[in-house]
Amino acid sequence: MAITDWPQPERPREKLLSQGASALSDAELLAIFLRTGVKGKTAVDLGRSLLHEFGSLRQVVGADAKRFCAGYGLGLAKYVQLQAILEIARRYLHETLSRGDVMATPHETRHYLIARLRGYEREVFACLFLDNGHRVIRYEELFHGTINSAAVHAREVVKQALHHNAAAVIFAHNHPSGIAEPSIADQHITDQLKQALQMVDIRVLDHLIIGDGQITSFAERGLL
Repeated sequence: MAITDWPQPERPREKLLSQGASALSDAELLAIFLRTGVKGKTAVDLGRSLLHEFGSLRQVVGADAKRFCAGYGLGLAKYVQLQAILEIARRYLHETLSRGDVMATPHETRHYLIARLRGYEREVFACLFLDNGHRVIRYEELFHGTINSAAVHAREVVKQALHHNAAAVIFAHNHPSGIAEPSIADQHITDQLKQALQMVDIRVLDHLIIGDGQITSFAERGLL
């Protein structure tokens, strides 16, 4: 049965308009992105097939061009379209974050950092440099590591913080394993960075670890 023959409240587009995007399943969201199905499958059926084929929505979205285009019902045009959507989302979050007070909007800050860091296959250490009002001056990815580590140098962090005239910083890095638990090494480097920045009167507000669908805050854990 075609989606147009479904009751209106069950159609993805109508459901989104009446209930909001958060009410849709992963397959329904993919159906809206795909727009049409293939012979014998509605767009929702195709969305379900893709989730099964790739393993998760994240795997669909994060696939490289070759892997994505090999998916049933997909192709280069869809890949380009998806990359544009992702970049729009990143820029929207960046603009929202740049205008707002970071400490007053932790939810937006976390979503921004997840969008920037979660897709990397290697560990990346980033920093949000903030002014006295805790507004964002700049986001920078400072260190790129192997599959499970990044060599973080306190001297370089201090240098960049002074360059941006930052009054405070928020650190963030991803765990490609998907597990957002801080390691002993994570705690050690955080302590080192905090001590180095204290010497130049720059506060460390938090260190966030980005996992697969989860995020851990050093500040909330009492680790700062």
